[in-house]
Amino acid sequence: MTQLNAQALSELDGKVSVPAYDRAQVRGGIVHLGVGGFHRAHQAMYLDALMNRGQALDWGITGVGLLPSDRRMQEVMSAQDCLYTLVLKHADGSMEPRVVGSVVDYLFAPDDPQAVLRRLVDPATRIVSLTITEGGYHLNQATGAFDAADPAIQRDLQTGAVPETAFGYLTEALARRRADGVEPFTVLSCDNIQGNGEVAQRMLDAFARLRDPELASWIEQQVSFPNSMVDRITPTTTDADRALLAERFGVDDGWPVVCEPFAQWVVQESFPGGRPPLQEVGVQLVEEVEPYELMKLRLLNASHQALCYLGRLSGYHYAHEVCADPLFVKFLLGYMDAEATPTLAPVPGMDLQRYKHQLIERFANPEIADPLSRLCAESSDRIPKWLVPVIDDQLAAGGPVRRSALVVASWARYAEGVDESGGSIDVVDRRREQVMARARRQRQEPLAFLADRDLFGDLAENETFTSAYREALESLHARGARATLERWEAEQQ
Repeated sequence: MTQLNAQALSELDGKVSVPAYDRAQVRGGIVHLGVGGFHRAHQAMYLDALMNRGQALDWGITGVGLLPSDRRMQEVMSAQDCLYTLVLKHADGSMEPRVVGSVVDYLFAPDDPQAVLRRLVDPATRIVSLTITEGGYHLNQATGAFDAADPAIQRDLQTGAVPETAFGYLTEALARRRADGVEPFTVLSCDNIQGNGEVAQRMLDAFARLRDPELASWIEQQVSFPNSMVDRITPTTTDADRALLAERFGVDDGWPVVCEPFAQWVVQESFPGGRPPLQEVGVQLVEEVEPYELMKLRLLNASHQALCYLGRLSGYHYAHEVCADPLFVKFLLGYMDAEATPTLAPVPGMDLQRYKHQLIERFANPEIADPLSRLCAESSDRIPKWLVPVIDDQLAAGGPVRRSALVVASWARYAEGVDESGGSIDVVDRRREQVMARARRQRQEPLAFLADRDLFGDLAENETFTSAYREALESLHARGARATLERWEAEQQ
């Protein structure tokens, strides 16, 4: 077995794909905040593909870990010279490993914040990209405003503070670049947030204005925040993944990344300081990201919700189990065709029919083993953003909403915290107490769950929707999830 590091690449060549370029020739051009599995399966992979073509050698990535929990990543990246193995898991059980070399350095911010700032201020850094999760944006979910009361933000706003947060680092670095006469970098959000560039811009502007209104005005005028849409299912790496990589390919990797074969990246063309030629490796550079974003949110993300609650209540535990069941596949395609697709604008370059069937194939990949518990988690952040807009648009257009109503009702039934066999369901949600309290009341008050305006707006007052919702919830209680689907599909014949 070979320990993964720079010296071992020649030994590994032939067992797995390794970088075809001389990593000593790669120079940093991107600083990425929040290096996790998704970044390494997605953005870093695209840069590595470019470098394998002899391109973008001045766009190497410096990874930055901001959180105490990132220390483990720093340890692994340091021991492996920032190399890692990306393993594509195909549905037939075959694996396609490749060693990725586009990350050329990794800095653990709590240990040396000034080193991070030096790299951010370096004129060679022309893009700062982010995968800091929704929580890293300090966005108040109820108001959509910047949460300035966060203790970490308050510490970063103190005069002379050493930054802790992403916005603390970005603002301090931009202030130093402005003072030094260095052109600003582009801030590229790669998080799964609708309008992610616009959200990053609003949050950074709010932070900067609290610190220095004049600096905030300069940032507003000078810094670009392109939107992007990112897509690749990337499960959490397990010990079994590490062991399988070692057993099959002889690679000892402390933190490999596993993912599905599919990947998509759509980026708004707005890079004043330049960018890598991403279009050469399949990235779609567009003027407007929103059509692609809505396609993903309303077809992929909302379909995850359409399968997870009904699947879990029916006794399944993984997405691929649900999508091996023709009854569920028919329901999912029916939702996508009849309810989601009519709400979408044309998506340039995309065959939506092919995309929808491709989604089913992706969900059905048994090697990914995406747990329904993951898809069912944090529904209060998901349903209002992914499914409720579909319902609103369909109601406004007089279109069908019966499938969507069943999905919402299945969440309400799931939120009771007890499955159809009487077993306990662990409801993971930031509003767990509220949603479970409403769910417990709904056998006596059928609209108790739907009446939560923070989640559903005024849907509880719409007779068309409430009629379908009440019917679905009553059937879930009386018959169970699978029998409800069987009866519903029979009625569509």
